[in-house]
Amino acid sequence: MSTEGGNRAVIAALLANTGIAVTKFLAFALTGASSMLAEGIHSVADSGNQLLLLLGGKRSRREATEEHPFGYGRERYIYSFLVAIVLFSVGGLFALYEAYHKAVEVHEGKPNELLEGRWWWVAIVVLLGAIAMEGFSFRTAIAETNKIRGRASWTQFIRRAKSPELPVILLEDFAALIGLVLALFGVGLTKITGNGYFDVIGTAGIGVLLVCVAVVLAVETKSLLLGEAASLDAQRRLRERLEATEGVDRVIHMRTMHLGPEELLVGVKIGVPQSADAAAVAASIDAAERAMREAEPTARVIYVEPDIYREGHVTDPRPEPAAPAGH
Repeated sequence: MSTEGGNRAVIAALLANTGIAVTKFLAFALTGASSMLAEGIHSVADSGNQLLLLLGGKRSRREATEEHPFGYGRERYIYSFLVAIVLFSVGGLFALYEAYHKAVEVHEGKPNELLEGRWWWVAIVVLLGAIAMEGFSFRTAIAETNKIRGRASWTQFIRRAKSPELPVILLEDFAALIGLVLALFGVGLTKITGNGYFDVIGTAGIGVLLVCVAVVLAVETKSLLLGEAASLDAQRRLRERLEATEGVDRVIHMRTMHLGPEELLVGVKIGVPQSADAAAVAASIDAAERAMREAEPTARVIYVEPDIYREGHVTDPRPEPAAPAGH
């Protein structure tokens, strides 16, 4: 996935959400609509999340050190996981709390500024403007995604993408648009019917939506943090190039793992001719490394183990781990 395309989508979302947050809080101050407050907090959470994504991208580009010999590529996954936590707590749980708080006020018959005030129309104007701005951000994310999505469906892209930025922005912008519709529903029906519970329903719907999106983000990012293998297409390309390399009889087994979105670790055991001497084996290893880097440019860390393939060979069992001291 293109880092540049992901950053472009993140910056577009950040600019949109910052402007939207200001207008939503202004609308809440004038109307007292709880759904406007929930949406304002939602936009603040989204803006913070986009800053986290940009920070994670910057930190992931640091050079490898002795303590972190494989670099810092996974920082992008860590910050994406933090995005899920922020969306769940600051966005989702706050909206649910605000829905409960507003429901108590409606039940007790306290004054409803949205129904009694003269600025109710501000909320409608702000929500319509916010839908237009979020639509622009969502359109940017879709355009950047389509450049690299290929034939994958949207669900497949979100589940299989190794770079977290675009899936995060896609889900956040989608949730933002749905949340704005829910807020418009709550504010509009409250004013039309005079029933403050519609504002409560809209606010609660926003909270449930954000919690669900946060859970999806957390599950997908957790998989990346644990270490996902290369895509099936990438593994196929690597295997085909290896098997076509001079001095390589076969691929005995291969393991891959993403150290970051654009950094792939490859460990492979290759079969070499039984008659090959040390110089020939070394040449085969060098050729195998070149072939894999040509087949998959993200293969940055490669370990090649030569062996002589034996049909039906069973590897030695692993030794039992030593008992802890004191047992």
